[in-house]
Amino acid sequence: MLRLAFENGKLQRPVIVKKLREADPRAGFVTREQFATVRKQLPEELQVATAVAFTFGWRKREVFDLKKPQYDAKSGTLRLDPGKTKNREGRLIRLTPDLHAMLEAQAERVRALEKKLERVIVDPRKAWAAACDAAGHPSLLMHDLRRSAVRNMEQAAVPRSVAMKLTGHKTEAVYRRYAIVSDADLAKAAERIANADQAESAGHGALAPVVRLADARS
Repeated sequence: MLRLAFENGKLQRPVIVKKLREADPRAGFVTREQFATVRKQLPEELQVATAVAFTFGWRKREVFDLKKPQYDAKSGTLRLDPGKTKNREGRLIRLTPDLHAMLEAQAERVRALEKKLERVIVDPRKAWAAACDAAGHPSLLMHDLRRSAVRNMEQAAVPRSVAMKLTGHKTEAVYRRYAIVSDADLAKAAERIANADQAESAGHGALAPVVRLADARS
């Protein structure tokens, strides 16, 4: 708008607005081993939600606000309705066999709880912090699960368009901020490059078969 005002003679000189430097993304993520130890320390009702977050990269509120109608046991799917997500778009995922079994067990526990008059309310943030402390990983954040899901999908060679659909990232630029590379990832890459170089060197080092001129003519 300011540029148009300058071009139409409404401003004497162009106004330069410098953009603030974008903050560096948090580099923390949760390994499979760390998540397994932390999950064991969580209350049973929170283990399923964190497993969904770690597998598909859903946000805290997306998993903690899930209701029974969003889970379809018959088709093995989990649904987020349009308007209920950060980007306002709906989402549908097909559960892995392990997650399907965990959600079915959770649904049974909820049905049993509904028959009781008392309700047990658990603060997920405090429960997560306590579980991380007990597991020996006090620096882990719940949001690290989302970042970890992206990293796991990248390592599993899930197409980026599919991964973005699962996690709910609307732009690739934001998605890439979650694709964190660890020292272990770099070490694996170096090992693969070295193995490829050795294989290529071995192929070039093999002697080509000698073909006599007479054989070639025949």
